[in-house]
Amino acid sequence: MSTLAYIGLGANLGDARQTIAAAIDTLRQSSGVLTLKQAPLYSSDPVDAQGPVFINTVVALDTTLEPLPLLDLLQAIEQEHGRERPYRNAPRTLDLDLLLYGTLTIEIPRLSVPHPRMHQRAFVLRPLQDLAPDLQLKQGSFTTLLARCQDQKLDQLVN
Repeated sequence: MSTLAYIGLGANLGDARQTIAAAIDTLRQSSGVLTLKQAPLYSSDPVDAQGPVFINTVVALDTTLEPLPLLDLLQAIEQEHGRERPYRNAPRTLDLDLLLYGTLTIEIPRLSVPHPRMHQRAFVLRPLQDLAPDLQLKQGSFTTLLARCQDQKLDQLVN
């Protein structure tokens, strides 16, 4: 039995494109990941933070991993790439967020799914829409949610 999960990836320190590519390769090769599909890369200004421009994307995973083991995998990949958490929304070498895990709603100290702020972030919504245009979020349609984020600079990158 497998579940479709969506992971947001972002980086704004070091060679962000290369770091994201390496993280995706690691995910693709990880035990419990059956398939992986990637949205295009985008550049975005930090939201609720300062620092360099971010490179962002979203991937869809067909996985046999349960939510917490998947979160452990994501955090291990972040650590492999030197992720530090000196303060909330600090610049980062790599950020991996579990956005959606099937249709589950999870609220525990370590994990909130659906991701509690994804509907407010163009850098999540746009690549998520690229992967799953028919997906319905409880906060509204992609069109409605992206319209609310129109002040957030977001540019699709050429690969």
